[in-house]
Amino acid sequence: MRSFDQIWAIAAKRKGGDAALAAKMPEIKTADELAATPDDRILAAMTRAVFSAGFSWQVIEHKWPGFEEAFEGFNPVRCMFLDDDDLGRLVSDTRIVRNGVKIRSVRENAAFLCALADEHGSAARAIADWPGSDFMGLLDMIKKRASRLGGTSGQYFLRFIGKDGFVLGRDVVAALVREGVVDKEPTSKAAKKAVQDAFNTWAVESGRPLAHISRVLAMSIDA
Repeated sequence: MRSFDQIWAIAAKRKGGDAALAAKMPEIKTADELAATPDDRILAAMTRAVFSAGFSWQVIEHKWPGFEEAFEGFNPVRCMFLDDDDLGRLVSDTRIVRNGVKIRSVRENAAFLCALADEHGSAARAIADWPGSDFMGLLDMIKKRASRLGGTSGQYFLRFIGKDGFVLGRDVVAALVREGVVDKEPTSKAAKKAVQDAFNTWAVESGRPLAHISRVLAMSIDA
């Protein structure tokens, strides 16, 4: 595979130069900044990612104040104890997108965050301290223990809260295929390890965060 400097050069040529490309890099938080995030904001970001999957992001953004009201600020302990009557009421609540399965995921994800808080002091601390060199491990843990946060939904959730990591969208996967890292979307254990190893290599080469490497890979692909 190419060095990161070579991939950067391809992306910079497409996007109008080094400065223009650098301006497009996503913002990420330090571990301490992320750990200071209240767990209600973690649950809110989870919910936003779940409801945005397969749906118009603009609609979710427009209705988001209604989500905040309907779920009373996304306090994880409160949401963990939503009962069936509460869920039935929410399914009829016009302030939110009335998808019963996704609404139930809020209760399930609240329970997951409360379990993480019991284990690590806070869910935000657990996520913040997870090493980027095993970002795939974090994604797998969230997929197994949370609700409806497999695939890119989990990746976007982490991007929403400022965790450094990659998003394996269409263009990033295309770049990984071009570089010989994988031959298709990585779903097997071996392919996921190859992706993590490639990102780790580029991170050591460049000193850049995973999120920036991910964005540069995507921008090195012709639309």
